[in-house]
Amino acid sequence: MTETTSPPPPLSPSPPLHILLSAYACRPGLGSEPGISWNLAKELAQFHEIWLLTRENNRPRIEEELQKTPIPALHVVYCDLPEWFQRLNRGQRLVQLHYYLWQIVAYFVGRDLHETHRFDVVHHVTYVKYWSPSFLALLPIPFIWGPVGGGEMTPKPFWREFGTRGKVYELLRNGAQRLGAIDPFVSLTARRSAIAFATTDDTAACLDRLNAPDVRVLSQLGLSEEEIATLENCAQDPPQPARFLSIGRLLHWKGFDLGLRAFAKADLPENVEFWLVGDGKEGDRLQRLAADLGISHRVKFLGKRSREDTLQILGTCTALVHPSLHDSGALVCVEAMAAGRPVLCLDLGGPAVQVTEDTGFKVSASDPDTAISQLAEAMAEVTGDRDCWQRLSDGGRNRIRQHYRWSVKSRFFKDLYERLCNCREPVSSSSLTKGIP
Repeated sequence: MTETTSPPPPLSPSPPLHILLSAYACRPGLGSEPGISWNLAKELAQFHEIWLLTRENNRPRIEEELQKTPIPALHVVYCDLPEWFQRLNRGQRLVQLHYYLWQIVAYFVGRDLHETHRFDVVHHVTYVKYWSPSFLALLPIPFIWGPVGGGEMTPKPFWREFGTRGKVYELLRNGAQRLGAIDPFVSLTARRSAIAFATTDDTAACLDRLNAPDVRVLSQLGLSEEEIATLENCAQDPPQPARFLSIGRLLHWKGFDLGLRAFAKADLPENVEFWLVGDGKEGDRLQRLAADLGISHRVKFLGKRSREDTLQILGTCTALVHPSLHDSGALVCVEAMAAGRPVLCLDLGGPAVQVTEDTGFKVSASDPDTAISQLAEAMAEVTGDRDCWQRLSDGGRNRIRQHYRWSVKSRFFKDLYERLCNCREPVSSSSLTKGIP
């Protein structure tokens, strides 16, 4: 999985464009999808007039942030489904249906806004998934889809490690993907896109099958300058003895059981530890697994921590272990690289796009036994070879600065919008995607 990285040639100055961003999830100060939308919108407002279309429940956080730091070129428009449906969706019980129906509401609001503001480009930002449509693609202007993910699937050999609940989840998830593939509105969204960005090669293949005219792989993730500075300040020399760390919800598809099995198998000193930050349905099972493997005294389950505490812990570990089975993104891998922590992951999904041989180890995802053996070897190498650790640490920091700063990504999209709307030069597939960060 590769991404083009050379900066695009500069364009001559032009008047600010009117850009409509669709962002179902959008809240300042958060990671994951809410942070993707907010950070991109905030950075783009340096260059163009941005209308941010988002849910009503994001209003308090956004308005609080804009009161502290006004952004004159950012215009936030809130819309949502009727209150009675909101009550049905409490606790996100119907979140997928809510998201689908919200796209319909967003289209009518966007259409009315377009009548007034005459947008130049519409860009769907979140949710980052391909198997639900964006009806804003129906507007008579260039439509950019994504990056979107969701085409990643757990390799079948790993299913044998799942309990009944995990297997049911995977069956339902695969079913949702198949429904998306036959939804005529999803296909319409793909066909009407000027360009569709996929988070991984797996999703790119899905977009190709939906007949999207121009598909490119691009990670949806980024970090602000403040976040990078915070992570760099958290970073410490590798601890002695060494310590491995996994962060995330304790769910079957996160693959933390693979990390524990690899840790038990690795040729490591007895005083090396493995810490897990997060909570979830698989917590008890993972603790039983640690006991069965005879490593309970070396494994610490720290539970859910604040973001601040989590980043501090991240900066004190030797390496991040993130053997997820179908992550479209995995922001924690980007955060680890920014903190100079090597990343150990499977050669799957979003982490496989982010992590290179200069920043960590991507191990085979052919079957659990091979993955565990290669993870164990990587643990031993990153623990026993200080030069290797330093090379990967420096490589991670450099990769983040070059490719994962929001200032870099926003400038790429700024130039992309201008190329889509610039009549002074022909717009080709290659020119549109030149300089993907």
